[in-house]
Amino acid sequence: MKLKIVRTIENLREETSLWRREGLTCAIVPTMGALHEGHLQLVRRALEHADKVVVSIFVNPKQFGVTEDLSRYPRDEDKDVALLAQENVPLVFMPNAQQIYPAEFATSVQVSGPAKAGLEDKFRPQFFDGVATVVAKLFIQSGADCALFGEKDYQQLQVIKRMAKDLDLPIKVIGVATEREASGLALSSRNRYLTKSELQQATGIYKNLQQAAEKIRGGSKAQSATRAAARSLTTLGFKVDYVTARNASTLAVPQTEDEPLRLLAAAWLGKTRLIDNIAV
Repeated sequence: MKLKIVRTIENLREETSLWRREGLTCAIVPTMGALHEGHLQLVRRALEHADKVVVSIFVNPKQFGVTEDLSRYPRDEDKDVALLAQENVPLVFMPNAQQIYPAEFATSVQVSGPAKAGLEDKFRPQFFDGVATVVAKLFIQSGADCALFGEKDYQQLQVIKRMAKDLDLPIKVIGVATEREASGLALSSRNRYLTKSELQQATGIYKNLQQAAEKIRGGSKAQSATRAAARSLTTLGFKVDYVTARNASTLAVPQTEDEPLRLLAAAWLGKTRLIDNIAV
């Protein structure tokens, strides 16, 4: 199967309309490029859920704050396309910013609920409105039946699920388990910023989340277990933004002892900010 690249919304719709006329289902995997094994796992899962898959590659400027360097975000279009071709992806959508946000663009999606949980939104206030806006556009542009997102960006996943439901978008949002290195480190495009020694240190986030989860399952209070994890990470050299236990669906602070929990963490290692999460 030959991979086809389209760069305009019109061409994207032409291709996916052909699939629908043939009675084929379509999945979309939205990405910002710099693809790694985690993205490829999403693609493989997408091909299990639908007859065809389109992967979008677009570094979305609306989810970068004024202090974040949009130009620094890793890009390697040729490598990304080669990887997707090996996975038998039939269609890649690679628009430029003008295609997604033309000169008179004046509408955005504003999200609340899990987007206002005091997690990533506390440190990147504009982030989820930017994500929701571009993802809603991609859902509408592609007409996909389902979309797949990694659980590593867990708050993002819950925001997108809520957004799709609230806007009655006819698409199923599917979360896929975090892909990890043998060390336990969650795969991320930002891992390439880590030095060799930092890559070894970075495994501390996952290990401490695991230890906190074990304590909670053993009867410890969630707040006590996450505080201990945060102290441990600080000792290991991290600058901790948060380590917390939240309701696995709403991301609200738990109010009862029988709620399903998700442990989430964000911390800096050198100049690189890492996030991770696990179920309890």
